[in-house]
Amino acid sequence: MFITTLIASDRLDAADLARARTLLNEAGCAPEAPAWIDEGQAADIAFLHDATAARTAIEDAFAGIDIVVQPAAHRRKRLLIADMDSTMIAQECIDELADYAGLKPQIAAVTEAAMRGELDFAAALDARVALLAGLGEDAIERCLAERVTLTPGARTLVQTMRAHGAMTILVSGGFTRFADAVGKAIGFDRVIANRLLIEGGALTGAVAKPIVDSATKEATLRAACAERDLTLDQAMAVGDGANDLPMLRAAGLGIAYRAKPVVAAEADARIEQGDLTALLYAQGIPRSEWVTS
Repeated sequence: MFITTLIASDRLDAADLARARTLLNEAGCAPEAPAWIDEGQAADIAFLHDATAARTAIEDAFAGIDIVVQPAAHRRKRLLIADMDSTMIAQECIDELADYAGLKPQIAAVTEAAMRGELDFAAALDARVALLAGLGEDAIERCLAERVTLTPGARTLVQTMRAHGAMTILVSGGFTRFADAVGKAIGFDRVIANRLLIEGGALTGAVAKPIVDSATKEATLRAACAERDLTLDQAMAVGDGANDLPMLRAAGLGIAYRAKPVVAAEADARIEQGDLTALLYAQGIPRSEWVTS
């Protein structure tokens, strides 16, 4: 059994659900009657056959509606592994930090290419950090206070999953000085990120090794599953860049959140319209069970 979940950024109505069921039926998926998760916001359609055919039939058929297709088994996840930059926060921290050194355009261009998968992540990170040599350490705290904002729904997602017994881990190719604060603000159980080297109150232009990269993210997911005696099917991963792809592929549900095209094309599902609470609807969790404090 599989489930298609429709999640509206504005409003979902009965006509949308009827059309979705028709499309699934025409694709040979043998859909059941739709069931609301939250009326007007999110609904499920269970079906019997061929998740790939279902995605092809329905994924781009509705404006303003995100679609998640997945097996019904292990739908409520017991582990969340999340990227930070442009996923749990709205910014790329290294780009914002570079602005304090007057280097944002140069560094942002490299970041964008790396996130599209056009550059080796570790080499690109070393090259960008090298350009920040001599920047005062105080710029980190200023950047954190002045630039970094949480993505809507981030705290609700993490707090709700923890309330339902899931482990939550923030794994970032960014820096601990940002990730530790973000992880605490959102409520992650653990935070893993790169450490900027600082001497005499200024950045040295280097990062402590080994670098947290795509392999680290996937390894973290697999190790956490082993630690909790979970199958990979019980894990959810979310990210936006090419360095997130290995963990997205490994997870039972890998979600591309407003992601680069290469990531959106490979992920199990993509969220383009809603905020991060869409990941709760993807698990069938109604708003009445969300933790919003």
